[in-house]
Amino acid sequence: MEAVSIIIPAHDAARTIARTLASLALEKEIIGEVLLVDDSSSDATAAVASETALRFALPLRVIKSSCRDAGGSRNLALEQACFPWIYLIDADDLHLEGGLRALLAKAVAEPGADMVVGAYRRRVDGEERSTKLPGGYTASGPANACAYLEGRIRSIAVGSALVSRRAVGETRFATGLAYDEDTLFWVRLMAKASLEIVTQPVFVYFVSAERSDDRFTVRPAGRFLEWRLALRRLRSCGIPERSLKTREGLVALKIARVHYARGDFDMAARFLGVAEAAPRAGADVWRCMRYRLKIALRRRFSAPAAQLQRA
Repeated sequence: MEAVSIIIPAHDAARTIARTLASLALEKEIIGEVLLVDDSSSDATAAVASETALRFALPLRVIKSSCRDAGGSRNLALEQACFPWIYLIDADDLHLEGGLRALLAKAVAEPGADMVVGAYRRRVDGEERSTKLPGGYTASGPANACAYLEGRIRSIAVGSALVSRRAVGETRFATGLAYDEDTLFWVRLMAKASLEIVTQPVFVYFVSAERSDDRFTVRPAGRFLEWRLALRRLRSCGIPERSLKTREGLVALKIARVHYARGDFDMAARFLGVAEAAPRAGADVWRCMRYRLKIALRRRFSAPAAQLQRA
């Protein structure tokens, strides 16, 4: 069976990297290399990883980096990956036994496949929430890319997909973005790739709700504009304008929800306006209407309270 290059970006991951590497150990017969990109860590990430790899006989190579960016770290490893298949996982997630074998077996069974996407389990703040099943994909790339951007098919998480090095080619992650760089990478691949799926969960995705939401509260307008510029570069892949605009609206609505939840109604209203201007499915039209009403009500009832405090 063909071998796989594992890519793991890591920054100050000494607390979690041993667990992640140990979760891959039962797949070591098909792992050709593990490229761990130690990105400006101030802890013992590299030492812990090296000790763990030695204990489990994993073919680890540590690449030192000063990117301070997960996308940039992944790009460094993509430049150096040697094996026909590439599997990306983060330094705080868990691979599930047999997952990598299932992805690779599907790829080998379907000789034309460039990508294989598996299911994954999502754990938020330590609580397992749901199993995300891949669905709605077709065999043709451009249709998948548009449906993915528009939220009509299940998202791919880093750790749930196996991709051929041939298909990746010169495709790289966008750098310097606060969010959604993974989506841009997967869309570029899907625009040209033949895709297969497996319904077996292949990894556990650990999510911190607070940390995830924090990305949208620092320089929200500036970061959104930077991301939108990177999004629009997908035109070079033949992605239609409508799909790009739809993605803008989906991300803007997500940012609006975060600011509403944290009490910044002005910023929530600004991003809600962006979402309302984008093409939307019926469910998203209703969400925008609901948040517009909630913002109006919160503003109305918070104004008298503020007046009482001043009095």
